[in-house]
Amino acid sequence: MKTRLYRVLTTALFVLVSLPALGAANAGLALQEAIQKAQEGDPWLDASRDRERAYQAESISAGTLPDPRVSVTARNLPVDTFDFNQEAMTQFSVGVTQMFPRGDTLELRRHGKKLQADEQAIQRSERRARVRLIVSRLWLTAYEAQNSIELIERDRNLFEQLVDVAESSYGSALRQARQQDVVRAQLELTRLEDRLSDLRRREAAARRRLGEWIGQQAADRSLIGALPQSSAIYPGPQVVLSNASNRAVTDTLVSHPRIRVLDKRVSVASNEADLARQKYWPEWGVTASYGYRDRAPGGPDRADLFSVGVTFDLPIFTSKRQDSRLNAAIARKGAVKTDQVLELRSLRAKLDTASAELKQLNHRVELYGQRLLPQMQEQAEAALTAYNNDDGDFAEAVRARIDELNARIEALAIDVARGKVRAQINYLLSGAEASQVAQGGHYE
Repeated sequence: MKTRLYRVLTTALFVLVSLPALGAANAGLALQEAIQKAQEGDPWLDASRDRERAYQAESISAGTLPDPRVSVTARNLPVDTFDFNQEAMTQFSVGVTQMFPRGDTLELRRHGKKLQADEQAIQRSERRARVRLIVSRLWLTAYEAQNSIELIERDRNLFEQLVDVAESSYGSALRQARQQDVVRAQLELTRLEDRLSDLRRREAAARRRLGEWIGQQAADRSLIGALPQSSAIYPGPQVVLSNASNRAVTDTLVSHPRIRVLDKRVSVASNEADLARQKYWPEWGVTASYGYRDRAPGGPDRADLFSVGVTFDLPIFTSKRQDSRLNAAIARKGAVKTDQVLELRSLRAKLDTASAELKQLNHRVELYGQRLLPQMQEQAEAALTAYNNDDGDFAEAVRARIDELNARIEALAIDVARGKVRAQINYLLSGAEASQVAQGGHYE
């Protein structure tokens, strides 16, 4: 019985170690393809382009003089006869009035709409970076569940064989296996079934959420290959954070789309303050009219009349209107500047946290790869050898095998966590295209 058990376990260990990377040959869904699909199919980007075109059109309209006003009037008609040529004062008048907004109001309105249009392009850049982050996290979550399932599925076959071996040995006349060995093997198999059910639930949830971005048919494809490097998550400039100065990192964060959006909003608020200052200037209007008069009854022609005039208001009571508007605009500008400072602090704190976490995850990946996994494999083999030589028990051999499986799943989880942190760092440094922290390299 022990010889058969030894063969089962050693064969399974050999298969586990010698199999190539999971899914390497499967033509499924790669991370970069998922990101590209999500960005290309994002309707938010189309809506943003429509908003940009709307602001551009409004900027043309906002910089144009208001339409002139035309008046047509019959003046001074005698009410006793309503005869047009009875009185010398009676005339038919046509007038045109053109108003001219205060100061530089037209140019400032045009510039404000242009700033809002420019903001949309920056928002699209931030949206693409955020979509890259979201899809990367969902892909990595589904990848972890998928490959954990494959690891457990491969070991489940082993435990099914162990149950068969224990049951046949216990049922034999020699009774080389104990009843508790049979129960233990069945218990571990049941636990594996439970873990598989939970992992399938998590994988299905991640794929449904991924399907929101790339379509469910694409999201249901097998996720291929080993975990991608940071360059596959974000194909932009790479940064060596450990060699970057605080000033250089800050310069990169200042170039982040979220900061640049707020910078545009500061400009919009400043433009609004300038518009409020124009209220202290008068608004002008020019009026010109032509009055036609008929002949006098039985007499000579009467001269037509032409009138021209200028109208303007007097903004002299400014304490409750103009001053209040200007103070409100200045306060809004200050609030946006404060939001920008707070956002920059938040980005820096998130980057520092992610960098520290990445450093620890790199250490754990190295620890698992170089020491822990080889040691777990040695422990499983030693427990099997001890049991085969009547120096150990069945439970210890099974437990050692379960510990090795758990270590492999944990190593996969750590590697996935490192990928998610890399994706977060790539998002935080998405302004590196405009300002690089350092030349070349990878995240350390």
